[in-house]
Amino acid sequence: MKVLAAMSGGVDSAVAAARAVEAGHEVVGVHLALSRMPGTLRTGSRGCCTIEDSMDAQRAANIIGIPYYVWDFSERFKLDVVDDFIAEYSAGRTPNPCMRCNEKIKFAALLEKALDLGFDAVCTGHYAGIVKDDQGNIELHRASAWAKDQSYVLGVLTAEQLKHCYFPLADTPTKALVRAEAEERGLSVANKPDSHDICFIPDGDTRGWLADRVGTQTGEIVDRAGNVVGSHEGAHAYTVGQRRGLHLGTPAPDGRPRFVLEVRPKTNEVIVGPKEALATAEIAGSRYTWAGLAPENPTESFDCEVQIRAHADPVPAVARIAETEDGTELHIIPETPLDGVAPGQTAVVYVGTRVLGQCTIDRTVSAVPAGALG
Repeated sequence: MKVLAAMSGGVDSAVAAARAVEAGHEVVGVHLALSRMPGTLRTGSRGCCTIEDSMDAQRAANIIGIPYYVWDFSERFKLDVVDDFIAEYSAGRTPNPCMRCNEKIKFAALLEKALDLGFDAVCTGHYAGIVKDDQGNIELHRASAWAKDQSYVLGVLTAEQLKHCYFPLADTPTKALVRAEAEERGLSVANKPDSHDICFIPDGDTRGWLADRVGTQTGEIVDRAGNVVGSHEGAHAYTVGQRRGLHLGTPAPDGRPRFVLEVRPKTNEVIVGPKEALATAEIAGSRYTWAGLAPENPTESFDCEVQIRAHADPVPAVARIAETEDGTELHIIPETPLDGVAPGQTAVVYVGTRVLGQCTIDRTVSAVPAGALG
């Protein structure tokens, strides 16, 4: 194949590109310039897509012996990921920018350009597998080792996109083996730390970053009975499940900690309550996709597992496509309540190791009625 290797500047994508070459493919490396601040520097494991990452990717491409380019996707990244992040938080939702980046940038904008230029596939360093069923249909599966599995963040991919994806690390059991392989290949990124946090908020101060862009507006923090227990300077700075930084002026009657249960941007209120009230019995989302063939009868309940965070454990569930006043939604009922689910998060549905599909969560139903707890 003619393969475009997306090289982030990290060890995984470098080894993936090297393996693609060894497999006999015609490989070209590309680094995506996503930041609108070209002088941005990386600080340890914080941030990614920096100028240092670009140089690391170029050094790796030179050692592997493949052509290397930098493509400027900063405008598309700002519109589809950064602006979306701000809009979602402003709407009281908790977005996942890495999911949005995979959906809109790496496997949409990048893949589209790659196909236009005559490439057959985009290669990345994700730990996930692509297989064909007995009828030749493409499926996305977990990596061989669940400890490093990244199929969750790829749950937004469609069957058509999966046809042009190439994940050479799918069967590698540990990250340590990838680092050892990079060392053997003479790649300087062999011991480079993994990136953490949101790439466009490298200092990790999401609250401060949002405040600079959407401003602050004082509002009330209330309990589920409507009693005012504190105040805040911007509802966008809070997310479901948050405990720290509430600075409540009125302690709970039982003296126990309180957590954010809901964010209401229209009234600029933050709702808090006991940890038990975070239990979620149902989730649903109208923005859903299938990673390959959909269930034969999706409107009939089917058994599955649901995962709501990249590193969360999957939970047995039943799901179906349900009719709503505005269309349809993927409706999921977990076997045991999920903890701290927020609108805006992504629910990825699995059947065995296969990624069946996903939805952006629009609404949740608490497992604990409002009157049952304080």
